[in-house]
Amino acid sequence: MPQAFTLDTDLQKAVTAFFQRIPFNQLLGIEIAELSEEQVAMYLPMKPELIGNFVHGILHGGVISSLLDVCGGAMALIGAFANHQHLPAAERMSKLSKLGTIDLRIDYLRPGRGQRFTATAIPLRAGNKVAVIRMELHNDENVLVAVGTGTYLCG
Repeated sequence: MPQAFTLDTDLQKAVTAFFQRIPFNQLLGIEIAELSEEQVAMYLPMKPELIGNFVHGILHGGVISSLLDVCGGAMALIGAFANHQHLPAAERMSKLSKLGTIDLRIDYLRPGRGQRFTATAIPLRAGNKVAVIRMELHNDENVLVAVGTGTYLCG
């Protein structure tokens, strides 16, 4: 029977440090709000550099896609930690280093208007090699802006 998995403080710090070391995440200004076995949540404050439609001040679609992918990737990483916890540390790290996006589908539902956006991700399937994650993006008025499904290689 598989050992129960808990995302303890040390693992939360490790996941946070991993994502904070990615220069693109820093450039966008992504902030981690929640990391758990059930959900990941991230914030993105609006700034002028992220506008795609300058007439209406709307968040760029590529930024929306990137934020949802980063959030989904974090959820996939947590699932991979859980699935590979039984492996020796070196082998586990080797598998986790291969984490990557295989497929990403984004549905843009409304214009990205707002001052702060929240991305959430939940696992649909977390297998030993592939994870499927569902993501949502809401603005600061809790309006659903976009949804996505990502498939990630995680071992």
